Amino acid sequence: MAFFVVLIDQLVKFWVKYSMNPYDEFKVVGDLFSINFIENKGAAFGLTVADIGSKLGLEISDDTAKLFLTLFSIFAVMVIVYMLRQVRHQGTALPLCLAFILGGAIGNIIDRVFYGVWFAGINDYDGGLLHGRVVDMFYLDVYHGKIFGTEVNLLPVFNIADTAITIGIIMILIFQRRFFRKGDEAEQPTPAPNPVESATLEQPVVALDAADTSVVEGTSES
Repeated sequence: MAFFVVLIDQLVKFWVKYSMNPYDEFKVVGDLFSINFIENKGAAFGLTVADIGSKLGLEISDDTAKLFLTLFSIFAVMVIVYMLRQVRHQGTALPLCLAFILGGAIGNIIDRVFYGVWFAGINDYDGGLLHGRVVDMFYLDVYHGKIFGTEVNLLPVFNIADTAITIGIIMILIFQRRFFRKGDEAEQPTPAPNPVESATLEQPVVALDAADTSVVEGTSES
């Protein structure tokens, strides 16, 4: 499943890169859903390390933030692969959820690692290896306005990889008790029978057999 997520994600991104210019937009379903080509330097839904750092009072350059995010994403993929190997035989949808997250993470990592090189001739930014930008294209205008005087865009532009990650996380949150309870029960060994209890239970059977034998022998002598 992770492979198909990566494949579909990259095919859509290649189509957007070669068919549209940055900030091009065309409506699909009125004002509700549109294709809007942007390239962001951050994680899912445009979240950037530099923005988070600035809110915490830390000054982080864009290049440093992109490099940190790329390396962190690679580490996260390694952790997800390890987790997926641990639960691959579990009889729940947990492996599928992790596969969705893994495929989405790899899809966005490919953008950050290689798009600065693969599309160097058409990019409108200075890229390079590990300094590409994530291609986003889907926009749902769920709510766009002001809340308490602050401009809010409820759902930023996203891509297939972001969608896969979100689906995987939401499914794990919803079904976490079922996923992890079954995993714990599967790992519990079957308790071994107590030999003392087994012998106690068998004694009446032996006595009954001896009594039956005596009755049979007495009947034969008479």
